[in-house]
Amino acid sequence: MMQLTEISGLARYVNEDWQSPVADAVAARWGIAPGVARWWRSSASHVFVVPGTPEPDTARYLRFVPERYAAYGRFGAIAELMDRLHDSGLALAPPVRSAGGRLVETVETPIGTVRAMCLTEAPGEETEVEELTLAQARAWGALLADTHRHAAALGPGVTGALPRPLDTIAETARLYADDTELAAAVTKLAARLAGLARDPEVYGVVHGDFELDNLAWESGTATAFDFDEAAHSWYAADIAHAVRDLADGGRPDPARAGLLDSFLAGYREVRPLPGAGPDELLLFAGANAARSLVELHPVFATLDEGRPDDLDGLRADLAGHRDEQRRIVIAAAG
Repeated sequence: MMQLTEISGLARYVNEDWQSPVADAVAARWGIAPGVARWWRSSASHVFVVPGTPEPDTARYLRFVPERYAAYGRFGAIAELMDRLHDSGLALAPPVRSAGGRLVETVETPIGTVRAMCLTEAPGEETEVEELTLAQARAWGALLADTHRHAAALGPGVTGALPRPLDTIAETARLYADDTELAAAVTKLAARLAGLARDPEVYGVVHGDFELDNLAWESGTATAFDFDEAAHSWYAADIAHAVRDLADGGRPDPARAGLLDSFLAGYREVRPLPGAGPDELLLFAGANAARSLVELHPVFATLDEGRPDDLDGLRADLAGHRDEQRRIVIAAAG
């Protein structure tokens, strides 16, 4: 996630109608007129919606990130991955080439140099976990397996630039050295990961954030979007992150056991699923949580610098998320 000072810095360039000269500079590369793009949200990247494009009842989304963030360097790899996956037949919202024929543009804006892409809108609507049916859970699992299967066929020429975030979770122990319980737990998890196989059946290119809020549903069919967290990792780690809403602290939630079983059954219909039992999913839930704590550390390091009052709610949410990730790490370490 970008620092709150970054988000508030962009906010100063957004007017009461959610328009921004920053977005206009980016939009121009896709032939979009000034004032059309509207601020949607900011988290891992800044996102502006372009309503009524290319048809009155559709939209496109501009995503961009400043050059001081790591995502800047991998935007090109993410866009190419999405483009190739879409061409292979995977159900995802693909990137749109700019007027210059590029998937990604580097643009000078009032907030500095950014790297940007434009994405189509996924058809349909999002579904909350409380509304999820067993059939949808099965389709959700099948689509994640399909994502893994299609990505594995692309080869290192497309995916080689993607990161390996779980290789760095030991960094959590250093960043949170004052929290001895957390540091000890992370050290245990990192040691367990180091002993795991990385053969193609269990390890490869993953989506990284395949939760329900990154899927749109239409007539029972799901379309994926937001591949910003694409990486090399264990497939079971991708599953553990995807089904967080079906778990309680990394362990299966008995109240949603049927949904989790349907998700896993849907996955297995597409490709084998070794090493994804409850113990493995708990391990990877803990590893994913440790990775989140690494990413949160620089956000909290500057949390109160230039923070406007209207970001107080976001600050509280982040603090709650940090505390929950700590709890999952410690539970997973046992």
